[in-house]
Amino acid sequence: MSKNQGKHILTYGILIIVGLALVSAILYQIPAVNTRINWRVDLAMTYLRGVIFPVKPFPTPAESIVLPSQAATNTPTSLPTIVPDQPTATIAPTATPQPSPTPIPAAVQLPAPLWELQGPNDCGPATLALYLRYYGWDGNQDNITQVVKPIPEDRNVNPEELVYFVRTHAGWLNAEFRVGGDLELLKKLVAAGFPVMIEESFFFDQPYWPKDDLWAAHYLLVTGYDDSTQSFTGQDSFHGPNQVISYSTMDDYWQIFNRVYLLTYLPTQEEALKAVLGDNWNPDLNRQHALEVSQAETQSEPANAYAWFNLGSNLVYFERYSEATSAYDTARTLGLYQRMLRYQFGPFFAYFHAAMTTELLTVTEYALQRTPNSEEALLWHGWALYRMGKKNEAVSDWRKALEYHPGYQDAQYAIDFAAANP
Repeated sequence: MSKNQGKHILTYGILIIVGLALVSAILYQIPAVNTRINWRVDLAMTYLRGVIFPVKPFPTPAESIVLPSQAATNTPTSLPTIVPDQPTATIAPTATPQPSPTPIPAAVQLPAPLWELQGPNDCGPATLALYLRYYGWDGNQDNITQVVKPIPEDRNVNPEELVYFVRTHAGWLNAEFRVGGDLELLKKLVAAGFPVMIEESFFFDQPYWPKDDLWAAHYLLVTGYDDSTQSFTGQDSFHGPNQVISYSTMDDYWQIFNRVYLLTYLPTQEEALKAVLGDNWNPDLNRQHALEVSQAETQSEPANAYAWFNLGSNLVYFERYSEATSAYDTARTLGLYQRMLRYQFGPFFAYFHAAMTTELLTVTEYALQRTPNSEEALLWHGWALYRMGKKNEAVSDWRKALEYHPGYQDAQYAIDFAAANP
């Protein structure tokens, strides 16, 4: 082969490589292609991070506590002592005569909205899209993600963010969320014509890092129930439409999230919804009810970490932070799922307000090992650093939180606070 032929082949090879690079760049601009590539890169980086920083058990408190056991159910004195911050008035519903409840049907199936498969990390927006579609909305999950999670790698959407979307972008509807629900309330709501969106447990088919416990959060739209089969019907953005879930599995999976439930409804339905919810329509009375439920479950199931976690979260609502830290300490000692702090942030509030900076640093660092782009963990990790006098590092955390969640008001407030307090 002559030199000229060699040069031609080299030139053609370079042109082919440049052409392929240009085609790849063009294809990468197509949203669907971009999402798939980014998702696979993110998966690879997540696994690699798990190799470099091996997963560890959920960190226990610095001060050891005596673990409750099932045998201690009838001996409350053996449980960890929870000392109130200060005398706190207990909110209790006023006892008033109630009419005999009207029995609900043994089975109800509401019309299932047109189903769509969720994108990566999109169970919240996708499930909300199904919910809104029940009322005639003609959008899809992309319309919601652009508002509540513009960064595709954002792995969590809170109920508050979903409520915000409904109120600001589907203003002809309204939305509320409450906690401390139960199976009977789910059935009553469905029987009254209200689908119910809940947050529950989900288990992956394959690990995202070595020794992954496979647990994560997931949203589900409940549209039916049947007492004869002891099961609910749910619209699942991952598994498919009209999934059948047993009553017992539903409660087990739901408890971990304080049995939170989200309701979207027409303004003309508000009085009917209030009638079903009763005292739970009032947020404070609802949370008091949830507090009582979680307290009772820590007694009946003292070795259930999530009963203790729920107790801590309900105490945080009432700003009873020292009591909340004791409940969270017990939950941590009993053991929690690896991704728990990706979705629930009550411990951050409790340890911060109880001035337990070391514990706040411990739990936020664990959360960031599993989810480095968690804006909530970055926010509270920053506050822990700030309290330790590491202002520059704290501001760096808050800027990252804004990068991962543009418009995150809590991070912007923290940055402004630091600037105003040099």
